[in-house]
Amino acid sequence: MGQQEGCIAHHFSRYATLSENDRRQLDALEGTAIDATKGQVIWHEGDLVRDFCALRRGWAYSFRYMEDGTRHILEIFLPGDIIGLHEFSFRYRLSSVAMLEDGEIRTVANRQLLSLFRESSSLMSVCFAVCSYRQAVLSERLVHLSRRSARQRVAYLLLKIFCRLQYNDDDSSESFRLPLSQQQLADALGLSPVHVSRTLTAFRQEGVIKLAPGWVTVLDRPALASEGGVVGCLQDRIAHTA
Repeated sequence: MGQQEGCIAHHFSRYATLSENDRRQLDALEGTAIDATKGQVIWHEGDLVRDFCALRRGWAYSFRYMEDGTRHILEIFLPGDIIGLHEFSFRYRLSSVAMLEDGEIRTVANRQLLSLFRESSSLMSVCFAVCSYRQAVLSERLVHLSRRSARQRVAYLLLKIFCRLQYNDDDSSESFRLPLSQQQLADALGLSPVHVSRTLTAFRQEGVIKLAPGWVTVLDRPALASEGGVVGCLQDRIAHTA
């Protein structure tokens, strides 16, 4: 994503061919850049829904706390992702969102999006496609993470992040940053940090991945995909419309 390209236009262009006017309208939605720091909570579950945001730089995640005080990480957001759009029709936030590292966000008021929908039915259709894709991602994740072993869950999550990064950046490198602690990985997978640590160590010893602080290198992608039960990337199945 170029420095002058808006996050929303860049994100929406994955689902449809946008005209120059479409891009201008989407770029006009984005507010001024807001610096966000590692650990900063962007919004809390139960807050009033007034806006959504584009993640210009850095990684973030959404989460909920269970009744026993444990945390469950629902989604991991990468640079260029749109956060909170699925809550557009709700009054209160369905989950909290926090930064995994220092970054930059740009907020968009929901009323601005409503005004845009009145002017452009085509952009409203693209927005629907974006939300439909998010639902497909969550459905796929539920299938892959329920009733599966620690090895299968870890392999699935690593490969999905790897695929998303390659798709977003058009990068063929086998190495990628992973700014999540073992506790955060555990919260995303429904495992204990001990299970995550043992599984990562096993994959490293088997020559499937290579680990460095904050980095993962995929050495044997077919083995990782087989372990995680992943066949292709969901992004490749998007029906790109005119």
